[in-house]
Amino acid sequence: MKLAISGKGGVGKSTLAAALSLLMAKTGTRVLAVDADPDANLASALGIPAQEQQSIVPISEQIALIEERTGAKVKQYGQMFKLNPRVSDIADKVAYTQDGISLLVLGAIEQGGSGCACPESVLLRALVTDLVLYKNESLVLDMEAGVEHLGRATARGVDRMIVVVEPGQRSVDSAFRVQRMAAEIGLDRISFVANKIQSAEDETFVRAALTGERLIGLIPYHESLRRADRDGRSVLDGADALVVDVFKEILNRLSEAG
Repeated sequence: MKLAISGKGGVGKSTLAAALSLLMAKTGTRVLAVDADPDANLASALGIPAQEQQSIVPISEQIALIEERTGAKVKQYGQMFKLNPRVSDIADKVAYTQDGISLLVLGAIEQGGSGCACPESVLLRALVTDLVLYKNESLVLDMEAGVEHLGRATARGVDRMIVVVEPGQRSVDSAFRVQRMAAEIGLDRISFVANKIQSAEDETFVRAALTGERLIGLIPYHESLRRADRDGRSVLDGADALVVDVFKEILNRLSEAG
């Protein structure tokens, strides 16, 4: 199963991405977890110790790798470089592996905007395409609030995009923008998950806002998740059993949907 998770910043994309990755890994499934959000938090949500996180270098900062594969110098203009660099071995070489999950952190592109035609951007897009279309492992792609890393061809390999929302109009508006952007590249297999639900009023708001959409889970706001983040524990190790059951149900629904 290959999943892309998006939504407005701060809604809990990394929390859900980590929970689904950990649950799949517990079944013996090989999981590639990819942090494609410039504000990278997936390593922490997976419970990777803070000291170990310091050793994880985002792909966008691995200058020697970028220059080797694209044939161009980073941050130099007017160059020719490979538009289809070799990337098939990168995940095996540089991913951080823990508890059956291989984590890749893509990092941010600092030059020319997120859509720049620079060596870093070309390598990252080629890498995501390879992970989605050609790797046999299950994939969980923790994205920023958009579809920047996905192209039309890549979108065909994503089994489902999950858009995370919280009970607020700005979050809902952002979710529908993501849905429209996904549809533009041919990705219409979209589900919604609501996070930080604190009351019946929150649930009513979300259900009304997403009427007619595929809402597959409501994650309650729970102190155990905040404590897990504070204590450097994974979202599964730190979460209350009730919250873990919600994550399991979301995964079950995704598996049933195919």
